[in-house]
Amino acid sequence: MPISVLSLPTLNQPPYADPRDDRGWSALHQIEEDSVLSFTFREPTARRRGIAVAATVALSSLALTACTGGGSGEGGGGEAGALQVLVIKHPLTQDMAKMQWAKDLEEEIGVPIEWQEVSADWDQKKSTILASGDIPDLIVGTNAITDSDLATYGSLFEDLAPHLDDDALPNVAGMFEAQPLLKQMATQADGQIYSVPGYKRFWPETVTHQYINQQWLDNLGLAVPTTWDELFDVLVAFKEEDANGDGDPNDEIPWDWSPVGTGGFGYFQPTVMLGSLGLPIASGGGAGYFLEDGTVGNFLVDDRYRELMEFLHKAYAAGLISEEVMTHDYSAYQSTARGEGDTAKVGFSWGWTASDRFGAQLAPQYTATAPLQAEAGQSEPVAWSYDGYGENFPANQIAMSARSDNKEAALAAIDAFYDQDMSIQVLFGDIGPNIEKVDDSTYTVLPPADGTSDPSTWKWTSSLADNGPMWIRDDIEVELPTDLQEARDQAVPLADAIANIDLEEDVYPFQFIKMSAEDLNTISLNNTTILNLTQTKFAEWLTQGGIEEQWDDYVAQVEGAGLTQNVEIHQKYYDEFAAG
Repeated sequence: MPISVLSLPTLNQPPYADPRDDRGWSALHQIEEDSVLSFTFREPTARRRGIAVAATVALSSLALTACTGGGSGEGGGGEAGALQVLVIKHPLTQDMAKMQWAKDLEEEIGVPIEWQEVSADWDQKKSTILASGDIPDLIVGTNAITDSDLATYGSLFEDLAPHLDDDALPNVAGMFEAQPLLKQMATQADGQIYSVPGYKRFWPETVTHQYINQQWLDNLGLAVPTTWDELFDVLVAFKEEDANGDGDPNDEIPWDWSPVGTGGFGYFQPTVMLGSLGLPIASGGGAGYFLEDGTVGNFLVDDRYRELMEFLHKAYAAGLISEEVMTHDYSAYQSTARGEGDTAKVGFSWGWTASDRFGAQLAPQYTATAPLQAEAGQSEPVAWSYDGYGENFPANQIAMSARSDNKEAALAAIDAFYDQDMSIQVLFGDIGPNIEKVDDSTYTVLPPADGTSDPSTWKWTSSLADNGPMWIRDDIEVELPTDLQEARDQAVPLADAIANIDLEEDVYPFQFIKMSAEDLNTISLNNTTILNLTQTKFAEWLTQGGIEEQWDDYVAQVEGAGLTQNVEIHQKYYDEFAAG
């Protein structure tokens, strides 16, 4: 579930399909037949492509042993002959040794696996590893190795393209044949394939859903707001009138959102409100780049962003936004919204599902709502964040060292991840406690075995979930966990806004465009400078105001810091892509 590539937001990843940032089906229609949730897709045209995920994968603080890039274990103190696999995990995820499918993977490839498990500070660790040139046999994790990394350090990684023809990767070859967009996503400009993406199939077109506490509205005799002004008035009432009815008029938090990082924007953040002004974003917004009617822009210097920031500061100054919105981490953001017993603390927010955001006990108090209009009667159609490409076509899920001493085992491990049974277990957990295999083509994802966890948290606890390589085939039937069905239902109020997004001309195809190393480096360096300025200003303008007086100078600074150049580069590649 929830976890985003130009520049990635430094966010803790939520325990769901997440987060992070992006991909290739234009419409997702969900049909329930015989209690099995199935899906039919309208395949995109060559121009309907995906957007790249916009947030940094959250990882563990375990220190890495030295990597040798080979199975001998030399220099790393590992088991002789073992395959070294560095895996990026969610902080919730249990040890690899506890997963039966991981044991089955060892048996399948015929050699022991030495897992190096990382759940924090991956960007810092990665830079050291790549600079040393000494990488493990395999690196596993969605966008753990990005296109930018591959452009700079491609020689460190095995070109897998020849192995598609020598029968070393039959599952991967089969996935590419079934989903040609994935092969396009994986292939570099010169034809190399240094990493393999995945296919998740089931995720809805948006990760971010909007919620308001209906019980609070009922307590105060209020209606669901439909405009920014109506939202403001409702939030004032939430703050001043003991909306949760516990006798304390000061313990309500009218509005809260997920932590905004220094690397840009991600899911469950107020950038979705740019859609109120008709501006389309994807995967929460990332570093601000968007496509509108075939023209690349960046909302960080768009007047609609200024208008949104003015409203956000107005709400913050009135005490309507959590005082900790710029300082709390994802865990605190989640736990606060889960309140105390039957007493909710947060009135208006965004999340993956109501049960994931507010917990099973409080979820019934909340209703999923449609996007707000910026003002009543506006002529501009509202939009939302389109995330369907990124969630169903996760990029760069596994890469192999070009210096591996045991290439046969490494290739076998890559291919085994994309086996039918293995893939569904990587996503949802082991067959047995997590999944019932009904027959060779039918599976049921079971409810949490501990009886207390919600399905999305249970998934992230039990397996690699969205961080793992997988191919969920279109010809199998899967009775999905309740959180995915809940996400489907709670996306209904957003459907009209998402339908206003033209997937050919309003969603930039980041994942499917392969830029030169020179252009990627230029964009990356410019983004570092740009985001150092813009994210500082976001926090300042939210909490202190001043955007009206500072806007013109700010825009000139950001554009001069390389934004104009970056937009021109993106436009050049988009035009070539659209023409081809």
